Amino acid sequence: MRPPLVSLATHAICLDFDGTLVDIAATPDGIEVPETLAPLLNHLLAETDGATALISGRDVAALRRHLPEYKGPIIGSHGGERSDAPGRIDTSGLPDARAVIAEVHALAAGLRVEEKPHGAVLHYRAEPDRADEAETTARAIAARFPGFTLQRAKMAWEIHPEGISKDRALATLFESPPFQGRLPLFAGDDTTDEPALAHVAQKGGIAIRIGGGDSAAPYHLETPSDMLSWLASLS
Repeated sequence: MRPPLVSLATHAICLDFDGTLVDIAATPDGIEVPETLAPLLNHLLAETDGATALISGRDVAALRRHLPEYKGPIIGSHGGERSDAPGRIDTSGLPDARAVIAEVHALAAGLRVEEKPHGAVLHYRAEPDRADEAETTARAIAARFPGFTLQRAKMAWEIHPEGISKDRALATLFESPPFQGRLPLFAGDDTTDEPALAHVAQKGGIAIRIGGGDSAAPYHLETPSDMLSWLASLS
């Protein structure tokens, strides 16, 4: 079901990035960011009096590189990092992940490794026939490091510290202005977004799943392009 139009005066807009605002590419750096995206996000930021944010599995620095003109807050690493303004990044005191990253590189056996400040992602999008191998490797690594956990993504496995998730990040975000007191809207596209989609739906907000698959979200749009068009229609 297509989401209804909402008021930017009463809602807060929280959005995933990959697969939601931009099409997923074969590699994390291979995405194409529409020229209209940053201006659209900044417009939403102004119309919501600052209550617009990106909530992504990517780290904050990577998102700032792809959206240098975006002026709003970014929550990165599934909630492990927060940046309220460019150039300032706060972390939640998460454990050092250098040993985890080194182990992923040692055991990846040619699979693509994406390093993050608090962990690593093992991608098999370019080699889908190695899905079982990627899962076995990721599970073996996560089991060796107390305090870290495994999370499935689209054709990838991410190893990151326990206790971080997008639903917890959302709950924290809405405890303070300018988000406090507003109705939540969140859009995401994969399993890493489902906890946040369920949280928003339970709070009576607007939860939107991009693409197919079972979801806690009552509303759906097919593609990132559809999402951008719908966001533009709000004003």
